[in-house]
Amino acid sequence: MKHIKLGILDQSIVRQGSTVQEAIKETISTAKLAEELGYSRFWVSEHHNSTFIAGSTPEVLMVKLADATSHIRIGSGGIMLPNHSALKVAENFRMLETLFPGRIDLGMGRAPGTDRITSSLLNPSNDFSESSYLRQLEHLQHFFRDTAGTERGFIYATPQSPTIPMQWILSSSGGSSSIAARFGMGLAVAKFINGFVRPDVVEEYRRNFRPSDQYEKPHAVLSVFTLCGETEEKALEMRKMMDYILVEFERGKFGPFPDAETVRNYRFNAGELERIRYNSGRIISGTADSVKEQLTNLANEFDVDEIIISTMANSAENRIKSFELISEAFNLREPVL
Repeated sequence: MKHIKLGILDQSIVRQGSTVQEAIKETISTAKLAEELGYSRFWVSEHHNSTFIAGSTPEVLMVKLADATSHIRIGSGGIMLPNHSALKVAENFRMLETLFPGRIDLGMGRAPGTDRITSSLLNPSNDFSESSYLRQLEHLQHFFRDTAGTERGFIYATPQSPTIPMQWILSSSGGSSSIAARFGMGLAVAKFINGFVRPDVVEEYRRNFRPSDQYEKPHAVLSVFTLCGETEEKALEMRKMMDYILVEFERGKFGPFPDAETVRNYRFNAGELERIRYNSGRIISGTADSVKEQLTNLANEFDVDEIIISTMANSAENRIKSFELISEAFNLREPVL
């Protein structure tokens, strides 16, 4: 049977009646728990202009997360590259690699992680074009390898760490997978964003992969919302919360996390139920045995040996228990022979 590694993607969700400080503290404690439970990596996201999500600066939060842990890989899932200067991203992640050598992942995406107005304010030169994104990726490689310069001389991204972070392209479609293949980077397939993404995205990536100094062979992971309950009833309660959140997101509502009672008593209308069916491919849920079977089937279908799970729950206790149940089901703490 294929050995499957599992990682965690965390967005620092602000629950109803909670504070941003509590959300960030939960992210830190979850990273520690993930390491204890045997998860392979812990990534944090970049979102802006949302009171619902406190995770806006992964490169800052990663310093605390890596310092609070000892060996789990810490990464961005991801840095939304068009929001930033390529030089500044290189310097931020070279500093992280200097502080925590061999443990840093730089996951990058093209989506803004916010609305276009906010994205334009983050980077006024952002024209949202694919050519600009590709140019940023090319510049980033030069900055990481000390080959950037102008007619006036070299431009160095400092500190000049002897190693660079492992680079990943986040993809929910075929276009980004071809970019990952072209640059010889890892590919992270975001099924939690696009529930209809197909295995041919990974197949195309493998087929067109160009070896790089970081990856001699293609390396792909799959990410999906995952909810695990001790009982079917608890799993259904967590699933309804996730369905409610996604429906609200589609309305453009990114406000405070709803309380459990509100969601428990909520009745979805016909239109909302249709959206829930549409989004069903983005979510895995159930008891431990069911979740293990579904994740294993996904890993086999996409031919990956690692899945990164994202879990939003109405309480820290439910979320922690979900991670614990999944770790136990996959024997993550057991060493691989």
